[in-house]
Amino acid sequence: MAKRTAFPSVFWVANSIEVLERFAYYGIYMGFGIYMEYLGYTQAQLGIVQSIFLFISYVVPVISGTFADRFGFKKVLIISYLAYLPSILLLIITRSFSGIALTMLSIALAAGIFKPLISGTVRAVTDKTNKTVGFGIFYAMVNVGASFGPVVAGKLRAISWDYAFMAAAIAIGVMLLITILFYKEPERKPVEATLGDKFREMWVALSDVKFAVFLTLLGIFFWLPFWAFFNLLAIYIDRNLDTVLLYNFLKNIFGTGFASIFSHQDEQGNWRLLGETISHTGYIIMIFQIGVSRVFEKRPPLISFNIGLAFLAVGFAIIGYATIAPAALVFLGIFFVAIGEMISSPRIQEYITWIAPKEKAGLYMGTNFLAIGLGGALSGVVYTSLYGYFRDMGNPEYVWYTLAVHMILGILAIMIFTRSAGEFKELEE
Repeated sequence: MAKRTAFPSVFWVANSIEVLERFAYYGIYMGFGIYMEYLGYTQAQLGIVQSIFLFISYVVPVISGTFADRFGFKKVLIISYLAYLPSILLLIITRSFSGIALTMLSIALAAGIFKPLISGTVRAVTDKTNKTVGFGIFYAMVNVGASFGPVVAGKLRAISWDYAFMAAAIAIGVMLLITILFYKEPERKPVEATLGDKFREMWVALSDVKFAVFLTLLGIFFWLPFWAFFNLLAIYIDRNLDTVLLYNFLKNIFGTGFASIFSHQDEQGNWRLLGETISHTGYIIMIFQIGVSRVFEKRPPLISFNIGLAFLAVGFAIIGYATIAPAALVFLGIFFVAIGEMISSPRIQEYITWIAPKEKAGLYMGTNFLAIGLGGALSGVVYTSLYGYFRDMGNPEYVWYTLAVHMILGILAIMIFTRSAGEFKELEE
C-alpha cells in the first residue's frame, strides 16, 4: 500500500476557510425564518426569499468554477468575500421586504461563487493516496461550521439580531485576511475552457433525455423536500413546540451547562431551546457518517438511495407527531432525517459521478447542481407557504406529514423510472 502523501499547508488553510464560511452561511440561514416572522412578514413572503436564495446558491456554482479555473482560486475567493461582507452588513440596516430579498440574493450569489472553490482546492492538492481522507476532512469541516454557526447566531439573536449578523460578517472578514495572508494558489493544469464551452458541454449532458429526466426526478422528489426540512424546522420548533420542555429534556440527559448552550432565558426567567440551534443534521453527521457509509458502501446505489428516502419519510412523520405528542420526539425525528441524508445524499452524488465518463465526471456533477437548484427553487414557494396555511388552520404538523408522503412518492417515482428506463451503468474507472 502506497504511503499517504502529506497534505500541503494550503489544504489546512482552505479547510479553515470552509469552517468559517459555513459558520456564517448557516448562522444566517437557519434562523432566517424566525427573523422574517420577527419583522412581521408572512410565510408566503419568507418562502419567496428562501426559494430565490437556494436557487442562486446552487446554480451559480455551475459557472463560478469555470472562472476559478481560468483566473485562479484565490482571486475568485476574494471576489466572493467582497460580495459577502457588505451584503451581510446590509441585513443590519434594511428592513423592507424588497431590501431583504435583494440582500439575501446577494448573499446567495456570494455563497454560490464560493461553493466550488474549497472543494476544488482539496481536489487539486490531493492524490490517490490521500484523497479519501482529504475529502473526509473537508466534509467534516463543512459540518463543524454548519453546526456551530446556528448555535452562536441563535445565542446572539436572543440578545439582538444585529449581533448575529455582525458575527457572520466578522467570520467573512477573518476569511478575507486568511486568504490574503496564507492561501497559496494550488498548482494544477491550466484550463482554457470558456463559459460558452461550459454551457455547450452541459447541453450535451442534458440532451441525454434519460439523464435529464433522472435529474428532474431528483430535484422534485428528493431535493425539494430535503430543502423544505431546513427551511421549516427552526421556525416550527420555535413557534409550534414547547421549547421549555425541550430545554428540560436536554438538561435532564446532559446537564444544565450543555442544555444552556442551545437555549436562552426569556423575560419570565424560563429557559427555552432556540429552534435554529438543533434544526439541522450536521452534529449527527459528524458522529455517524463514516459508520453509515460503511454499512451501505456495498449495496446497490439506487436501493441505498431509496432506503435513505424511507428514513427521511419516517423522520418527517415523527417531527410532525411531536406537535401532539412529547415534544422531545423532534430529536428522534431529526435523527432519522440525518440517517436518511447520510445514506441518500452522498450515495446519489457518487452514483452520478460514476455513471459519467471519467473525463466528464465534473460536468455531470455540475448538472447535478441544477437538480439541487430546482429543488431549492420550489421548496420555499411550495412548502413554506403550505406551512403557513396549515399553521393558520391550527395544524402545523400537517406540513410534515405532507413531506413524508412526498418522500414516499419519491421512492415510487425512482422505482418506476428504473424499471421502465433501466438503471444507468456505472463505469469501472
